[in-house]
Amino acid sequence: MTTWQVGSGVIKLEQGDITEMKVDAIVNAANEYLKHGGGVAGAIVRKGGSVIQKESDEWVQKYGTVPTGSAAVTGAGNLHAKYVIHAVGPVWRGGNSGEPELLRSAVINSLQKANSLKLRNIAFPAISTGIFGYPLKEAARVLLRTAHDFLQEHPESTVKEIFFVLYDKNSFDTFLEVLNKLKHEN
Repeated sequence: MTTWQVGSGVIKLEQGDITEMKVDAIVNAANEYLKHGGGVAGAIVRKGGSVIQKESDEWVQKYGTVPTGSAAVTGAGNLHAKYVIHAVGPVWRGGNSGEPELLRSAVINSLQKANSLKLRNIAFPAISTGIFGYPLKEAARVLLRTAHDFLQEHPESTVKEIFFVLYDKNSFDTFLEVLNKLKHEN
């Protein structure tokens, strides 16, 4: 695990399975319909149980689809977490369709939801880098910078630990490289 102290908070990188994290909230890389079929979303429902999909369906019935850049919250079923925050990141369309801003918004909305629930820690996957096709290094830059900025700009937030949990070594190494560059810029 690698850590980056930011104000009174910390950003941590970990290689592993996000569904195993013992944190207050796990962020799911979701689609706007909160249909959790494959990737991180599928793994969360398989491990956490069908109640997560059921609550997601109820959320969409009540509020409508979740716009890209936004997030919705459900319980965490059988996971170690208390909540799953379903963040809808952008589909990569080449980088000139507002993708960085939408990805940043998905992270900020997730962190704001965690803060409103008075949570202390949260674990993110590499949002949008799976079937949504966002290039890993560019996504890492946006995700890590946004987490850093949130901790800097919101010292009053209850969120003090932000984990980025990367499933494979290549993703972890890419995030580590980006994190080290960002550390030297600050």
